[in-house]
Amino acid sequence: MGTYIIRRLIQSVIVILIVTVFVFVGMRLLPGDPIFMILNRNQVQNITPEDIERIRREAGLDRPMFVQYFDWLGGVFQGDLGQSILTKEPVSKDLAKRIPITIHIGALAFILSALIGIPAGIISAIRRGTWLDTVVTTLANIGITIPIFWLGIMLMWLFAVKLGWLPTSGYTFPFEDFWLNARQLVMPVFCMAIFSIAGNARQARSAMLEVLRQDYIRTAWSKGLTERAVILGHALKNSLIPIVTLAGMGIAGIFGGSVLIEQVFNIPGMGRLAVDSLFQMDYTYVQGITLVMTVIIVLSNLLVDLSYGWLDPRIRYD
Repeated sequence: MGTYIIRRLIQSVIVILIVTVFVFVGMRLLPGDPIFMILNRNQVQNITPEDIERIRREAGLDRPMFVQYFDWLGGVFQGDLGQSILTKEPVSKDLAKRIPITIHIGALAFILSALIGIPAGIISAIRRGTWLDTVVTTLANIGITIPIFWLGIMLMWLFAVKLGWLPTSGYTFPFEDFWLNARQLVMPVFCMAIFSIAGNARQARSAMLEVLRQDYIRTAWSKGLTERAVILGHALKNSLIPIVTLAGMGIAGIFGGSVLIEQVFNIPGMGRLAVDSLFQMDYTYVQGITLVMTVIIVLSNLLVDLSYGWLDPRIRYD
């Protein structure tokens, strides 16, 4: 187990480094120059090439790309994600305020998707061919295909504009006003979770149907065991590996969806900051946000892989 974890951690570090290289290079290949984002209209009209080079040198953008990357990477290992090109503020300072918001919404969406999607899929498989199975599979197919940004706008129009039940946007920390926070998060959490709910339901149904066809399940039925004993004692645990795998992959979708959801609902999290920074060509913010999200997703996948040994004792980490 220890050797496997060390090997996976090394692989995770390599994956994270590869992602940072792609983001670092990709941002600098985009058209545009962040130097002109710093200047106002009058300064752009009157600035000289010498002034542009001076500002570029002060921002550290005059050095070769690989030198900039390793300088930034060295700061990361020391806990420094760099400074914003536009505001000169430390990136880690702003991220420390926004990471808890995105994680809060993402964790609620993940829990909601597991609590609704997995049981719905299992019940659908047990009651295969009934009206309940038809309803679950139909809703799951709709949830897989529906655009979450469109769903968010429709929910705002219905529950905020027409009915006035929920606020249209914003985020309040639960320690400041728990009830307001709960009302603000109903729509964004649902939008962020809808794809994972549908995916979990479909996967849980498929995995449970596969397990229910096995010989040992038929043997359990022939022994006269109750449905509850067969499902909970024999079928459920053996069907969880593909379900847990998909749920772990859904974490990437949830945090990726935060980019759209936080924009739609005006939530000051990492996703919204990533979009704003991308349009402003603020390289260091985009690099820092991508690094944080990549670390969260990679560690989540590692935990999913380690859970296989608990779900199936036949799996050995050699």
